[in-house]
Amino acid sequence: MGTGDAATRAEKRARLAHPIETGALVGARWSPYGFDPRPLPAAELRSLLEAARWSPSSYNEQPWRLVAARREDGEPFERLLGCLVEFNQSWARHASALVLGVVVRRFAGRDADNPAAEHDLGLATAHLMLEATARGLSTHAMIGIDAGRARAAFAIPDGFDPLTAIAIGYAGTPGDQPDKLRDRDAAPRDRKPLAEFVFGGEWGRPAPCLED
Repeated sequence: MGTGDAATRAEKRARLAHPIETGALVGARWSPYGFDPRPLPAAELRSLLEAARWSPSSYNEQPWRLVAARREDGEPFERLLGCLVEFNQSWARHASALVLGVVVRRFAGRDADNPAAEHDLGLATAHLMLEATARGLSTHAMIGIDAGRARAAFAIPDGFDPLTAIAIGYAGTPGDQPDKLRDRDAAPRDRKPLAEFVFGGEWGRPAPCLED
């Protein structure tokens, strides 16, 4: 991790309202728009994908498929980049690797839809991103993809839906991006307080554990 990465990560560290054991990872994880296009070793990417592999899922269905390409792969990387919407292409082209997240809509062993499929793809994505943070890497997940283009580009069959993408690499030096992206990367991180989304016995009323 370069000095620019370290300085930016320190500036973007989350201000936790309550102590959490994973604070070093959760606090440091953020989604930059600026990437330094350094090579990402294949072994590093394999470890991120291994973290995704061990994510929990409903009935252990593991209803995700991932299409991964490093910049060094050349044409597959460019093809995956072309599956992003134009705005995301403008900054994700500098990432060291891209991963396309594909959701499996149906249960493998029975004739029924899997209502937890998107949720479980999200869990796998979160595991991958936290492992990346632990390794000093940066990630930026996005919903802005062209699903039809992705389906055609990688011959994705029916029942498997391209849904998300992740840019992976090294955070760029602040100030290298265009103004619009620089402002986004410089903005402080924020989250809603727990009381706005953790309810107790009555909808909209904060759970008693928040009032101690």
